[in-house]
Amino acid sequence: MIRVIRSMSNPRGLGCRPHRSKENVMKSQRARTAIRVLVGVLLSGTVLSGPGFAQSNSPPPAAASESTSPWDRQANAAAVQADASFENYKFRSEETLPRVKIHYATLGTPHRNAQGEIDNAVLVLHWTGADSRVLLNPTYTKALFDPGRPLDASRYYLIFADSVGHGQSSKPSDGLKAKFPNYGYGDIVDLQHKLITETLGIKHLHAILGMSMGGMNAWQWAEAYPDMMDGVMPVVSLPIKVSGRNLLWRRLVVDAIRSDPEWKNGDYTQPPRGWLQSYGVLRMMIDSVSHLQETIPDNAAADRFLDATRKQVAQTDTNDVLYSIKSSFDYDPGPGLSSIKAKLFALNFSDDAFNPDELHILQNAMPKLKQGRYVVQAGTATSPGHLTMTRPDLWAQHVGEFMRWLGDTPPTARK
Repeated sequence: MIRVIRSMSNPRGLGCRPHRSKENVMKSQRARTAIRVLVGVLLSGTVLSGPGFAQSNSPPPAAASESTSPWDRQANAAAVQADASFENYKFRSEETLPRVKIHYATLGTPHRNAQGEIDNAVLVLHWTGADSRVLLNPTYTKALFDPGRPLDASRYYLIFADSVGHGQSSKPSDGLKAKFPNYGYGDIVDLQHKLITETLGIKHLHAILGMSMGGMNAWQWAEAYPDMMDGVMPVVSLPIKVSGRNLLWRRLVVDAIRSDPEWKNGDYTQPPRGWLQSYGVLRMMIDSVSHLQETIPDNAAADRFLDATRKQVAQTDTNDVLYSIKSSFDYDPGPGLSSIKAKLFALNFSDDAFNPDELHILQNAMPKLKQGRYVVQAGTATSPGHLTMTRPDLWAQHVGEFMRWLGDTPPTARK
């Protein structure tokens, strides 16, 4: 077991000089830039947190139009988009769908070993409410998938699946609304496994990288299929059942939706106000205290932040939100940690309030793994807590460490 806590902060500290030094001016400029970036991200419907939500109701990449974001168009230009279908699918709840669609995208080319089997596949898993399009935007591509980056698409066959209930995969908003089968994280992983093995014909994954919900799914993969991957890297997640603050916010949102008369048992005609109001509190909790203090210095900044969140959440489908949140209630990898055989490299952030390091969950879990390492990366005044996962430029070096641990030679750096 290896534990590392790294600081991203300036070794000189945040400074305490009362006058407008060059350092403080630069901090103010960074704060204003962070506000603009955050508001732009919220309004674009491209990124929100693991317990937050990405807009997944925009047109499919294949139907790019003037309303499609430049990020989606750039992702579509490089990625191969496809759908897998599974007929008469039975969920763990015993409910069935005549046809379950799982949308996915790929980057790179599969490499086959002497036995003819693909040996360079890496599964990349998104967070709650997001989809493959979020992970294919330039923010992730430049940090992780471009030439010379840790998951260089010229070296690896990268697979991005829209989890059931998300993106362009089957979900309640397709028409069934509250009659959609209840699914859990177990079902999400089951369908990902069917996609990998049955549709893509891959017997062994080189690695899995997942963020938030995707990180939780990565823990589940490592337990359910211990011989099927070389390594797993969960980011901003913990290997315990949903509990404490993480459980409370989910219950609060679920109760706010279900108790709202405007929900109408899933047959609403506009987003219920219970969801609109509870999301504002949730969005505040997702971020770090330091980041909010730095980026929202006055009422004007608060107005911009709140306006952006209201516009963002108004575009989400409430039934999709409800299903995706309650799907986590079956998550509990704790009892099976000793069954994990793959190398596992967990990455969390010290300012992530949903996965608080002070609980020492990773410290207690890692001794149970045969090959486990973890890093708790220290937050800064501008790192957004749980949302740091949406800034892969801040943690891509750890993905590189993970891949080198798997025995991969560093790619040639970009010039």
